[in-house]
Amino acid sequence: MARRCEGKTVVVALSGGIACYKAPEVVRLLRDAGARVRVIMTRAACEFITPLTLQTLAGEPVSTELFDLTQESEIGHIRLADSADALVVAPATANLLGKAAHGLADDLLSTVLLATRAPVLLAPAMNVHMWENPRVQANLATLREQGWRIIEPGVGFLACGYEGAGRLADPAVIAAEVERAVGPGDLRGERVLVTAGPNREPLDPVRFLSNRSTGRMGYALAAAAWRRGADVVLVSGPTALATPHGVRSVRVGTAAEMRAAVTREFDAATLLFMAAAVADYRPAQVAAKKLKKGNGPLQLELERTVDILGELKGRAGDRLVVGFAAETDHVLANAQRKLASKGLDLIVANDVSRSDAGFEVDTNAVTLIDASGRVEVPLASKDDVADRILDRTLAVKRARRAPRRVAARKA
Repeated sequence: MARRCEGKTVVVALSGGIACYKAPEVVRLLRDAGARVRVIMTRAACEFITPLTLQTLAGEPVSTELFDLTQESEIGHIRLADSADALVVAPATANLLGKAAHGLADDLLSTVLLATRAPVLLAPAMNVHMWENPRVQANLATLREQGWRIIEPGVGFLACGYEGAGRLADPAVIAAEVERAVGPGDLRGERVLVTAGPNREPLDPVRFLSNRSTGRMGYALAAAAWRRGADVVLVSGPTALATPHGVRSVRVGTAAEMRAAVTREFDAATLLFMAAAVADYRPAQVAAKKLKKGNGPLQLELERTVDILGELKGRAGDRLVVGFAAETDHVLANAQRKLASKGLDLIVANDVSRSDAGFEVDTNAVTLIDASGRVEVPLASKDDVADRILDRTLAVKRARRAPRRVAARKA
């Protein structure tokens, strides 16, 4: 896992509910992401899970009492509040939400919540009827208005026997929300459109033409852009991957369907990453019934699909358009030609003939090419490569704006 929380301190707080059993996984994920994790537990939380469990996973003492002489020898609740880059309460009970909404401070957790200036994330977990209670919803509305972030609970079977909303969000979702909260936020205000995955061009009702793309690079880009503050739309061809948390997904099959979706979403976007392996050809005729095996060879007539980037070339305006070139030979030369012919701001070139990069693997090694030159990104996880692509995209965007600022000052 990429260490996206390196150098950050995250306070994970537990209020008393059965969902406390999920908190160790939240702590583990944040530690894996490089965060220093401090844990606060209410007295009720200690009834569901032991402080020793969280202390072992966090590698830090667990704080439980406001009036503990040892913990408060250095005014511990203020130190906890000041040290946090983010504070997440998981689970957050109805009682905790009520105290937070009304500014009460009668234990360690509620006191730290009032004292911290860090982003506060609340992951509620409770019975469905409690969740739907108007007073609980009013408290949530108050907290949202004050800038606190609510990680919505899941829907499903609850420990109390009921079914509905109230399940604690998945630990991976909670960790992702924390990563966004402590991230650079350098894409805040951007509307990012990403395409990913292959197309399937039907031959008959049971067969299709496709390619080896799994969509992992595009999905990693969408997830990274969301973590860095962007509003992200992912137009995805057929893939087994789950939509990244926070990202709006548009599922398509053929190149024509991808063209329609990209065209529809393009005007609202400020950045386009065309990471999909769009089909270049499709069968000229699609059989209405399954083609039967014959004695001789089968000949297929193929026709060109639409050139999505080519169509968008005249519509880019102030948008940055990033293309991808998956090549097996003359990688850089072919990518350079595509950069020029498509009118791109940046192109990501990768050699998909390598066994450790490109299709069907979790790693990639790419060359980023723009008008100012080339940047080599050595072999790394696709999550890390995605962040390097975003870094370079922002550098290109800053360089584009610089001449305008100079011209404005001269005027």
